[in-house]
This record gives sequence, structure tokens and C-alpha cells, in this order.
Amino acid sequence: MKKLTIVVIISALFVSLSSCGGRGVSSAMDGETRIVTDVWGRQVRIPAEVRTIVTLGSGAPRIAAYLGVVDMMIGAERMDAENFSVLRDFNPVHHETFRALPIVGRGGGSWNNNAYPEELIRLAPDVILAAFSPEAAAELFSQTGIPVVCIPYRSINFVDETFFNAMRVFAEVVGRQERAEELLSFIVDHRTELNRRTFDISDSQKLRVYTGAVTFNGRRGFTGTYSNFGPLMGINALNVADEAGMEGFFEADLEQIVVWDPDIIFLDPGSMDLVNAEFAVNPAFFNSLRAVQEGRIYTMPSFNFAATNITYALINAYFAGMVLFPERFADIEINEISAEILTFFLGKNTFDIMAENGLFFGNLTIGN
Repeated sequence: MKKLTIVVIISALFVSLSSCGGRGVSSAMDGETRIVTDVWGRQVRIPAEVRTIVTLGSGAPRIAAYLGVVDMMIGAERMDAENFSVLRDFNPVHHETFRALPIVGRGGGSWNNNAYPEELIRLAPDVILAAFSPEAAAELFSQTGIPVVCIPYRSINFVDETFFNAMRVFAEVVGRQERAEELLSFIVDHRTELNRRTFDISDSQKLRVYTGAVTFNGRRGFTGTYSNFGPLMGINALNVADEAGMEGFFEADLEQIVVWDPDIIFLDPGSMDLVNAEFAVNPAFFNSLRAVQEGRIYTMPSFNFAATNITYALINAYFAGMVLFPERFADIEINEISAEILTFFLGKNTFDIMAENGLFFGNLTIGN
């Protein structure tokens, strides 16, 4: 009976603390504190000095890797700990570290609370940095009493301001503001450089581009495409999908793709098995496209997986620039620019690891 009474009291305390929408202080928090404002505008009280963290949800461990604070993590999500995957740019660099950590959540997107509260209570990190909705954050705080700071960012356009905000909030929590500004300046510099090379090219001089087999909530076939597609936006390319009047991801009609008849097609090499299966069923459609007839099919490795891989988005933009505007990008070698970007963000050049696991840059043949 005493044990039951204690559990009830502790549970009631957690609920009481969470009633301010995450503004309370964990019963385990001692010493000086400070308040940070997360991406949703929630004010969260955290220890003045944060020594240990847990990251939850899409994009959260990626920001930890970019900021160089993986050593502060005392738990990992199952998705990162159990699965080696180049689809998450940080995973090849830190997979062994994640494997050695206790599992604190299922992982994945949707901004929902998919954490393991009992394990979090046992580990007692100073702060949880989560790509959660405000409601999911409040729920997790009520379950654990541990401060939850929200840092989700959207995977749209060409690295939009939601990522900048998430990076700065995360950096404030862990005391890595200088590193965050270096990273954000790097992004701005490369976006500026890409635009400088292409901004003055008129649409009449541009090749018409279609990008298919785009990953969105899983792998997609040939018709899976994107308007306002980040890497193409970065180089001011003429994306035929922008003409559809759709926003973001959509499934294009085969008839519309024939009408568009793009000069260049980019496809995710990780989804070519799906595209090749479609080719086997309907070769006439593919063979009617000029880009297929002329062999002008190129890779566009997936850069959105568990939120945006900023590294891959930048590299894809440079490669697309090399294909679409070869004279403007004649001085660029894809392996060299990739090494620069990957090393700056991750501390390691994983270009060869990407290629070995299917994320490569070059030509493709549909049906092969």
C-alpha cells in the first residue's frame, strides 16, 4: 500500500508540473535554472548548465550531430540505434555510439510523443530536445517531469527558416551558439553562391526539369514529385512540377508528364527498383519521353528522411547545377564539394559510404 501511495503522489506531482504547458521545473532539477523559448514559443525552465540530453523525433539527433554534442546524449531512439542507414546523413558517423546507448523511444516523424517515459525517468537527462508538437511535449513532460524543449523543423523549400530557428534553440540549450552560427552562415554562403551562378539565366535558356521517385513518407515511384523542390529552387531551375499549381509533394498524372516532356529527369537512385517495375509494366510511356530516349536521366539522392539532411540538399543542388548549367558549374567536382559540405557538418567525409549504399551521383538507365 505504501508503494502504491508513493506512485500516486509522484504521478500527481508530474501532472501538476505539466499544467503550465512545460513551464514548470522537474522535481529532480536542483540549483540554478534559466528559461529558453522553443520553436513553438513555449517557455521552458531548464538547468543553467545542461550536461546531459536526449533527442527525440525527426531531425533532433541530426542537429545534435551538426552541433557536435552527440557526446551529451545518454539515450538514443530505436531507429538510430538499431538501423545503419545513409538516408540519415549523421547515422554513418554516429551509429556505433547510438548502438551503445539505452533506447529511449521508437523514433520517426509526425511530431507525436513516441518516447519511452520509464526509461527517460531512469536516465534522468537534464533536458529532452524533441521534434514534437506542443501537445506531445506537454504529454511527455507530464509523464516524466523532465523539461521538454521543442525543435522540429519543416522539410520544405531550400532549408527554410524553421531549420534556422530549431538550430538556434537547440544551441542555446546546450551552449553551442557559436557553432550554430557557423553552420547557418555556411548554409547562407552556399545558397548565395548557388544563386550567384544561376540567377541571371532567363527561363528561355533553361532546360525543363522533372524530378521523380521523390521520397515522401516512404519511397515513391516515378510519378512522385515535388513543386518548390529545394535543390532545384537553389539553382533557379525550371521545375515542370511548379506548373501544376500544387504545393509540395504530389503524384503527377502520366499524361501530364508526357505533356511536360522534360529535357532532364532526376530520380532517387534508392527507388529505382520501383521505377523499373513500373517500366516493365508500361515501357511505352517511358520510351515516349524525350529525356529517356536521349539518355538524360540523372540521380537525385533522397535528402528528406527523418526531416531534411541539410548536407544532401546542398550537394544535390550542386550536382543538379552541374547537369543543368554545365558552363556555370565547370569548376565544380562533385566529390570535392561533397567532401567540404559533409566534413563541415559531420566532421567526416561520408561521400564514399553514401555511394556504397546507393546514394551516388551520375547517370541512370530506366529499366536497367
